[in-house]
Amino acid sequence: MAISKKIETFMTKASWIRKMFEEGIRLKNEVGEEKVFDFTLGNPILEPPEEYQEILRKYIAEPTPGSHRYMPNAGYPATRLKVADYLKKTTGTPLEAGDIIMTCGAGGAMNVSLKALLDPGDEVVVIAPFFPEYRFYIDNHGGCMVIAESADDFDLDLAALKAAIGGRTKAIILNSPNNPTGKMYTAERLRELGDLLGEKEQEAGHPITILSDEPYRKIVFDGKKTPSIFDAHANTILITSHSKDIGLPGERIGFAAISAQHQDRSILREAMTFTNRTLGYVNAPALFQRTVALAQDMSVPVAVYQNLRDLFCVGLNEAGLRISKPDGAFYLFPKTPGEDDMAFIRDLQKEYILAVPGSGFGRPGHIRLSYCVTEKEIRGSLPGFRRVMQKYN
Repeated sequence: MAISKKIETFMTKASWIRKMFEEGIRLKNEVGEEKVFDFTLGNPILEPPEEYQEILRKYIAEPTPGSHRYMPNAGYPATRLKVADYLKKTTGTPLEAGDIIMTCGAGGAMNVSLKALLDPGDEVVVIAPFFPEYRFYIDNHGGCMVIAESADDFDLDLAALKAAIGGRTKAIILNSPNNPTGKMYTAERLRELGDLLGEKEQEAGHPITILSDEPYRKIVFDGKKTPSIFDAHANTILITSHSKDIGLPGERIGFAAISAQHQDRSILREAMTFTNRTLGYVNAPALFQRTVALAQDMSVPVAVYQNLRDLFCVGLNEAGLRISKPDGAFYLFPKTPGEDDMAFIRDLQKEYILAVPGSGFGRPGHIRLSYCVTEKEIRGSLPGFRRVMQKYN
């Protein structure tokens, strides 16, 4: 066989999100798109803000000489300065342009960071439920994933984290607001985590870096605000993209921001610039570096997602599903009426409702529903949810 045995094995465990998305395409072709209610993929429904599109049109209509050439591997200095200034303003952390690495989305930033941090056999702690690609990102760079369970309400379980962090732990991945649960960790809980990591760093004799994956940091509801991870722990790298907040998932533009307090700040700047190049990203897309530099304070209208959340939560609660109401992002992670989430998924499919099993996120007995869809799709699905729940009740 031409492919590696490892990749063959990983392919059998590959993301359930894509598998179910592809099942949706098959069903839509079979019975018609209007009859299928697809909640599998977190593919933003909102278009980029008009003021951003105007910036984009201007750059395309008035190109400057050399605008499509290579640039420094960490990104345009002017863009990095704009990002640093925005983060300085919103978090109070004295970041500089040199702390910012422009990347091909948050996935690129995560891989660039892990490549810079890990030696073979080093451990990275993730919190279940977790974004499935973390497992493969960590393996890409010789690391070992260690799972710490979250609390019943999906908050950080400090006792579980304390047990998971050992002498080989080099990093912990946080994702807040969270995919798949929508949970946002409070500033107080993050400080408690920072205190724990400080103790563990003393025991291990090396930094333990928080990789804070925050593509949903602007998509928070009910007047809440995402706390600054820089306030929780010195050794931190903030990772984000503009896929969700500006609605640019197909353009693959994001960045990593190294904390001004990270004890290895200087060498991390060099290492991550190096790994950005050697992993094959080379640099983030030129056009979108220029345009997002002027859009750091922009966002899609978050109230649209909040209204969709509320509509879906009410409808599913009335159907009998148990839901922890999310603080942000655009996912629900309800508990299934039985422990077999795949059986529940199959029952939903009979109603042409597509969801992702919680097993794919490391938490069986749940399903993930993405509500970045139209109100019509949510309303149309609710009778089917009720019929399935009647079977279980």
